[in-house]
Amino acid sequence: MTSHENHVASARARRLELLTAPDGWLSLIGFEWLQAGANRLGSASDNDIVLNAVPAHLGTIVLATDGTATIELAKDSGAVVDGQAVQRATLRDDAKGNMPSEVRFGSAKLFVIERDGRKAVRVKDEQAASRTGFHGLDYFPIDPSWRVVADWVPFDPPYELELGTVLGTIEKEKVPGKAVFTRDGRTFALYPIQEVPEALFFVFGDLTSGKETYGAGRFLDTGLPVDGKLVIDFNEARNPPCSFTPYATCQLAPPENRMDVRVEAGELKYRGGHS
Repeated sequence: MTSHENHVASARARRLELLTAPDGWLSLIGFEWLQAGANRLGSASDNDIVLNAVPAHLGTIVLATDGTATIELAKDSGAVVDGQAVQRATLRDDAKGNMPSEVRFGSAKLFVIERDGRKAVRVKDEQAASRTGFHGLDYFPIDPSWRVVADWVPFDPPYELELGTVLGTIEKEKVPGKAVFTRDGRTFALYPIQEVPEALFFVFGDLTSGKETYGAGRFLDTGLPVDGKLVIDFNEARNPPCSFTPYATCQLAPPENRMDVRVEAGELKYRGGHS
């Protein structure tokens, strides 16, 4: 095995480890928007928000006008908030990279997220069928020619990229530059966003999208450019979370990042997936 094959194999092993972890994407079983005011939650049909793997009557989340979410647990819910047996608690959401508060019950947990200026609850269950019945990951054969050294063209000021999501919303992201490379005598450009200081993140589509690979596109992380060059290894391209669960809020490949070429590298469409 070459050093490149070893590197790709290591990246794929780490990918599998994160995906199948007890709180990985395979455990996601619920997503519901919170409305202003009181939101009664539980698995019983008389709740405002009906969720699976939740006690019949978990409690009530009150969403205040300032966006603060406070939970009042039902007396017999058996749930704890951040490991504490409390009756009432203010719940942190995941805005600005915060670690959200966890309301745990049995093998499952609930937490609040913020998307597009709105608050929602997510539920994860370690015993979710999507996790316990995971089909594994499939890949194109490793192809060293798809380890591309691109020219990095910085933007000043940053370019504003509009990314649609599976929810039908539009997210506007700042793009620090573009990666330009040639393949089969043709020139392509990809626009990344920078979610963390030490890496770039691409959402891209190609002519395998909707056929061998996931229709909405694939995700790919890279390091930062060095001396005007950026290494993009398409062998590490992966499916977005929404290919494994209908409760994820994935970004879609924007028109700028849809390439008129077959990228026969990276992760194939999930065998147990949704499309």
